[in-house]
Amino acid sequence: VQLQASGGGLAQAGDSLRISCAASGRTFSYHAMGWFRLAPGKEREFVAAISWSGETTDYTDSVKGRSTISRDNAKNTVYLQMNSLKPEDTAIYYCAAKPGTIVTGYEAYDSWGQGTLVTVSS
Repeated sequence: VQLQASGGGLAQAGDSLRISCAASGRTFSYHAMGWFRLAPGKEREFVAAISWSGETTDYTDSVKGRSTISRDNAKNTVYLQMNSLKPEDTAIYYCAAKPGTIVTGYEAYDSWGQGTLVTVSS
């Protein structure tokens, strides 16, 4: 599965932003999808994941309640809607894919997009 993330940009604290990840490949609908982020001086962090069917999702505590991951298998696209953005959300956001069930560990994901930068100013 080849992945391409888009939709990042500059936002102010409290704003909303939706980032997207377009996938190519026939098996997209059978892959769990995840979003991870890498902030300056920090390690790669799990943000959210969604099962192939969209029925199961998982979020890191810091975004839970203000972010929603979703997918449209007909469009081979996964989305991350982020609301009430905070400066600490500033990072490069990467989408990733893996066969099977969702997990939070990045090591399990075998396909990665190039990342999209989200910058949140206070």
